[in-house]
Amino acid sequence: MISKSRVFQIALLAAFLVVSYLVFSKPSYPQGIPNLDKVGHFGSFLLLSWLTFEAFRLRWFLLVPLMALYAFGIELVQSFLPYRSASFADFVADMAGVAIFYLLAWLCTRLPFNCRFKTCRHR
Repeated sequence: MISKSRVFQIALLAAFLVVSYLVFSKPSYPQGIPNLDKVGHFGSFLLLSWLTFEAFRLRWFLLVPLMALYAFGIELVQSFLPYRSASFADFVADMAGVAIFYLLAWLCTRLPFNCRFKTCRHR
């Protein structure tokens, strides 16, 4: 039987591969909606934060720097790609996704039903 953490580790690996492919490949989609890429960055890092937390139960002081390092790495690599550009706004959107994950986890501790996060207090 495969453990829950192993399922999340596999999902995390798949998500990192998909996100990395999307941010490093040449865009083949219309870019008509302004700042749509910021929504993608935000959502990707919200998802990556959740999957990383569930896969490894990392505390915030470990997870946040890891996500920041990955976000910085993405922008650094994009600065060398001729069809991409580095953007501080993308980094901010990435870190906002991480912050919202922790806000949602914190809110979970305040809700009157049992929460799935181990770090949450149960009432």
